[in-house]
Amino acid sequence: MKYENASDILPEELLKEIQKYAGGKLLYIPAGEEKRAWGETSGYREQLQKRNRMIRNKYAHGLTVSELADEYFLSLDSIKKIIYSKNNGEYLTYSPTLESAVHYANAGMIEEWIQCYLLLTRKAAPTVHDLMNEDFLYLGIVKFPLRLIRLEEYDIRENLADESEDDVSAPPPLLIEYGEGKFYCTAQQELLASLKQRKINAYPTVIVLKGNAEYKSFMKYYGNKFIYVDKI
Repeated sequence: MKYENASDILPEELLKEIQKYAGGKLLYIPAGEEKRAWGETSGYREQLQKRNRMIRNKYAHGLTVSELADEYFLSLDSIKKIIYSKNNGEYLTYSPTLESAVHYANAGMIEEWIQCYLLLTRKAAPTVHDLMNEDFLYLGIVKFPLRLIRLEEYDIRENLADESEDDVSAPPPLLIEYGEGKFYCTAQQELLASLKQRKINAYPTVIVLKGNAEYKSFMKYYGNKFIYVDKI
């Protein structure tokens, strides 16, 4: 039987746990009834993949190796391995554009795109922290009629003069919250105001729903009325 170095196979966190109980010892690990990749049953592998994608995206948007090591409680070498690894698997490159969002959505990772957008592009202003709440469900990307959204207490002329954090030449999708039968825009009012001023009737949008009750309500009244955007 060929021996393998555990540090080459196991994730750093798991290796540290094993070292607590059997550091320096030879271990035989049975394959079990079915041979599966580590973490496949528990979802641990998927969690690590999501974490690693976020680390790469943050590094690409200006965070240093040292800052990432402090944030994720990993060594500098571990962060470098994640960033420079050639075996990136499902790695997607984030950008604050509709095209990037569609790629993430097609891969079943629209929640991760939203997290990148709010943290890396919008800098997670206090007013949009709730959009990253784990209780939320994300539906989209769909062609959404902007007439369903109201710009309450918002001066379009004044705020359009302000510099927006979104690139108007390659804008992102809208993030629209649905609750109690109504649609709200709390994170991108400048973009929404610009779209309405340009008299755009429908625009690619991610619908954010809080919990199963709102999801059922949305699907009852709107579930079959929107067209999904799956390519640019």
